[in-house]
Amino acid sequence: MIKKRIFKLRNKFKEFNIDGYIIPKNDEFFSEYSQKDRLKIISNFSGSAGFAIILKRKNYLFVDGRYTIQAEIESGKEFRVTNLNKIINCKLFKNLTLGLDPKLFTPNQINKFFLKYNKIKEIKTNLIDHIFNNYQIKSKPFFSLSKKIVGESHLVKINKITTFIKKKRSNYLFISAPENVAWLLNIRGNDNPNSPIPNCRLIIGTNKKIFLICEKIKAKNLIKEKKIKKIDLVSPKDFELLIKRLKKNKIIIDSKTCSLFHNNIVKKRHTISSTVDPIYLMKSVKNKVEINNMIKSHILDGVALTKFLYWIKNKNKKKITEYQAQLKLENFRKKDKNYLYPSFNTIAGAGKNSAIIHYKADKNNSKKLTKNDIFLCDSGGQYRYGTTDVTRTICFSKPKKYIKEIFTKVLKGHISIATANLNNKFNGKLLDPLARKYLVKSKLNYDHGTGHGVGFYLNVHEGPQSISKFNTTKFQEGMILSNEPGFYKKGSFGIRIENLVYIKNSNKKLFFENLTLAPIDKELINLKDLVKKEKDYLFNYHLNVYLKLSPFLKREEKKWLASFI
Repeated sequence: MIKKRIFKLRNKFKEFNIDGYIIPKNDEFFSEYSQKDRLKIISNFSGSAGFAIILKRKNYLFVDGRYTIQAEIESGKEFRVTNLNKIINCKLFKNLTLGLDPKLFTPNQINKFFLKYNKIKEIKTNLIDHIFNNYQIKSKPFFSLSKKIVGESHLVKINKITTFIKKKRSNYLFISAPENVAWLLNIRGNDNPNSPIPNCRLIIGTNKKIFLICEKIKAKNLIKEKKIKKIDLVSPKDFELLIKRLKKNKIIIDSKTCSLFHNNIVKKRHTISSTVDPIYLMKSVKNKVEINNMIKSHILDGVALTKFLYWIKNKNKKKITEYQAQLKLENFRKKDKNYLYPSFNTIAGAGKNSAIIHYKADKNNSKKLTKNDIFLCDSGGQYRYGTTDVTRTICFSKPKKYIKEIFTKVLKGHISIATANLNNKFNGKLLDPLARKYLVKSKLNYDHGTGHGVGFYLNVHEGPQSISKFNTTKFQEGMILSNEPGFYKKGSFGIRIENLVYIKNSNKKLFFENLTLAPIDKELINLKDLVKKEKDYLFNYHLNVYLKLSPFLKREEKKWLASFI
């Protein structure tokens, strides 16, 4: 199937006078998860980030360290799997004309990745859509969230944005990221398989005039609610007409999510001020209402996950597959009326599959869980109203000594992050080494960041804050991040411990508070390797889990959970 599609794509090269074609993971809204996964169509790669480049005789698939093993399994027969870093100033091939869809790339990406050694040709029609156009697209209207849910009215947010535009001595802000429009207008949608994203764009002026760029059918509920009585609705096909209608002015565009296509239209008529959309940072700082809703969502999620962990450790007498375990967890979540759908594709890997960082169990080819397996389960949910993400690694029999030693090192790193003084370690770059230090002492490490930002009833991966080697965004009260160090031995086992945390402020001291509530497998812990502070943390964490979750558990589940204290 993949060979055939690559052959069809190469047949287009002569027609468009190109030597190759570039396919990114993202769609035209730069979403991580999309209903149009063109990269998977051409490569079979199902990870959340990457690029494919199809040349006349060679195919390259660029992925980061999270996906190397997965990419080799899914796409290795047809593609040369290459580290994503090598796409910067790419010189694996030279003096070629590479075609691309200008709606799927920003000018920054093109300059950074392709222009040093090769040429780019913009092709307005997407060539993957030429050879495959059988997308299952759902088109449902957007919906509003009340101030009781989000804690702040859209009018207050609009005032903040117009103040920002004036400070930048500009006239308009073009909001090209749908999640930022969602935050500004307090709306959500159904345009993404894992997040309540409303696929739309927006232009706002200093006079508070708003142009919402989306299909009319998507905005019908907003029209009924009279939410957009002061907003002009603009069809995406009329974007260029809208830009021509606006008086010649200075327009702020976000260099991370404004496509080459839209950038070219705007710059024909207006002066562009290229900067980061201020909504990213504003959105990352959750207010008290959003935090309280996230706390409630994590109690619901903790109940489901704890019931699952009890079941799989104590009640699961027959051998089940990874896929069946994934469905069982989903069923526990579905028992709560506030649960909507997964916040990302569940990662449920046993044995050697647990070493594949973003593994996805296949219904028709899924490993059976055995008593000697280490089982890693990374999952999350979208709730009314909140977003969760949690990883637990468990065993079914007495684990090998070296696995316990490594699990305990990962746990020590996890506790180091959870108990860190954020006044000293005030960004992700400073914090990241704390999670790795016990592994590094034994010459071990992991090839992914320690934590990502999380949205409020939006994307499960949402910056600008993160815990990584490179992130310098200053931590602020109300930010939510994941805390997920790990270790992966290829072909053998994988370990990851992940909680979501939020930043609290007490007496001008910033610190993390756990959102995630679920037991950590004590059978994998070498207690003698923990110091008193770490043992106290573990005791207090499990006591809090028990106090919050026990009212919702059956007697035998309560008894089991109490054994962790």
